[in-house]
Amino acid sequence: MKKDQSRIIREQAPRSTTREHSVPLYLTSSFIFNSAEQGRAIFADEEEGMIYSRYANPNTSEFVNRVCTLESAESGLAFSSGMAAVFASFAAFVENGDHIVASRAIFGSTHQLLTQLLPRWGVSTTYVNSPEISEWEKAIQDNTKIVFLESPSNPGLELYDLEKLGNLKKKYPNIIFSIDNCFATPHLQKPLQYGFDLSIHSATKYMDGQGRVLGGVIVGNRSLMNKLMFFIRHTGPAMSPFNAWTLSKSLETLGLRMDRHCSNALAIAQALESHPEIINIRYPFLPSHPQYKLAKRQMKAGGGIITFEVKGEQERAFRFIDALEMILYTSNLGDSRTIATHPGSTTHSKLTDQEKASLGIRPGTIRLSVGLEDQEDILEDILQALNATK
Repeated sequence: MKKDQSRIIREQAPRSTTREHSVPLYLTSSFIFNSAEQGRAIFADEEEGMIYSRYANPNTSEFVNRVCTLESAESGLAFSSGMAAVFASFAAFVENGDHIVASRAIFGSTHQLLTQLLPRWGVSTTYVNSPEISEWEKAIQDNTKIVFLESPSNPGLELYDLEKLGNLKKKYPNIIFSIDNCFATPHLQKPLQYGFDLSIHSATKYMDGQGRVLGGVIVGNRSLMNKLMFFIRHTGPAMSPFNAWTLSKSLETLGLRMDRHCSNALAIAQALESHPEIINIRYPFLPSHPQYKLAKRQMKAGGGIITFEVKGEQERAFRFIDALEMILYTSNLGDSRTIATHPGSTTHSKLTDQEKASLGIRPGTIRLSVGLEDQEDILEDILQALNATK
């Protein structure tokens, strides 16, 4: 089987002796050894086998294997949340005195890790606020351990040239190149194929797709995964078997859902682009997006997120959100239901005004996670809220 949809549906945990059609929940904390010698051999890595659900579980293994299939990755690990995965992607590899190069446009909690927590351990970060590869190379130092970015970014939908960054990786083979691929998902973008070492996802978002469970996953280079396994084995950011079971089943429909998210989002973005009450609308597959050509080159479609600014700044943005009737207001995204978020007062509220401005977050900025409803209903709700708040 060559196609993602076929492969992902057929990638399953081994059936038990009961010959079940659908993979069951493995709600067990530990696993039995057939003998003392087998226990010794498994702990010594001489024999493969489950030990403890904090390390691995049939449900988490199936979920990870499916993500590896989608990303064409050698190996992977599941985490309790997306931020647990992001944190592990740093903490498992850096030491006192190390340096990280990161895109300026990143999620608020990731920014807090880089500027508030990791400096306590002597790890410094240089932000790059440019898509130019020369600026990225200029930021690399002798002690740089990791290059990290989001593409598309949250919430400004900035993109970075993955092919050029992959070529930069070839010049610095000892530096880990890592990407938060959450907004694109493996259905739209496969960073490992450009030479990245690690691809990180908040599985809470599109991989679940229905706002039910938390989860994170990292896939990539097998040798790096072995180091990550040491980290999670002794720190415990494990994904629960139930969450893994839910997420693994959701992956079977990821491609179908993403196609609908993308077609809906493009239609909504096109309809809103000329609206007199909206400014600075951004969507990667709009020709007006400053990196439209790059988006078309490295993404299958534009994703499910639209960012725009309503005239009237925060006061109008709040009234607009309160006037929405069908669209929900929450800080999550990637749901089957359309969601509006005001990043400046929620997901990125801990940033300074200057930091927000550098990310394109203004008082009137709205992040719209376009769902799976009929696009006419989504648009109707947006238009009535805009009209009601003139």
